[in-house]
Amino acid sequence: MSEQDISRANWPITIAVSGKGGIGKTTIAGLIIELLTEKYDGPLLAVDADANANLHTTLGMEVEKTIGQLEQEVLKGINDIPAGMTKKAWIDYHLQQILVEGEGRDLLVMGRGEGPDCYCAINHILRGFLDSLSKNYQVVVIDNEAGMEHLSRRTTYHVDVLLMISDGNPVAIQAAKRIDRLVDELEVQVKNRYLLLNNLRNSLPQKAKQEIEDSDLDFVGRIPHDDKLVELCWKGKSLSLLNSDSAAKTALEKALNRILPL
Repeated sequence: MSEQDISRANWPITIAVSGKGGIGKTTIAGLIIELLTEKYDGPLLAVDADANANLHTTLGMEVEKTIGQLEQEVLKGINDIPAGMTKKAWIDYHLQQILVEGEGRDLLVMGRGEGPDCYCAINHILRGFLDSLSKNYQVVVIDNEAGMEHLSRRTTYHVDVLLMISDGNPVAIQAAKRIDRLVDELEVQVKNRYLLLNNLRNSLPQKAKQEIEDSDLDFVGRIPHDDKLVELCWKGKSLSLLNSDSAAKTALEKALNRILPL
């Protein structure tokens, strides 16, 4: 796949992070947000699109309500919209209320709606809201589920950088390859796709190397195992506490330098 230009002139830049569960996807997303918050003067928007929402923990932010919960409230109160206010304006107002504001970055948590109700109309409004909201930011970072359904159904169709996270396990690399194919099936607009290996202790097994060689994925770098990073995650602490000389942070910054205007 040919790499397309990503520059400051093309802001906002949208970065989506995806990968098999359990390989540190959310940790990498949080670390990306920390690095970009340090590098860019303007605000950054973080979107937690994983049903198992944990991104706020890595960022040291508190979340009171998710979009999934808001959807339920909208459906239950659909007949109580104030006179003279459109459904879109009413939903937009409530979406603004659940935006968590932080220093240098804001956060929206998607969550997951419950029950058998149809969310089609609400999701359409939500997608428009996020597309409009993203224009206020230099960078948007989306922490996705293992699949890419949220990109098609719940958030946005446009992605500048898709980072598929894997560890050294050939099964995880195969999962990244499936996500790559799923992007094509969903017809999501992705400019550039990359494979990033995380939490590596030793050299890659030969089978893992072969899986990468047999794929069309652009291999962008390796993140080594980092005891301090693991400790912060286990304790539920913000990744902002990670030292600047962290091996994982240094390696990730090097990878980002290859694909973003840092």
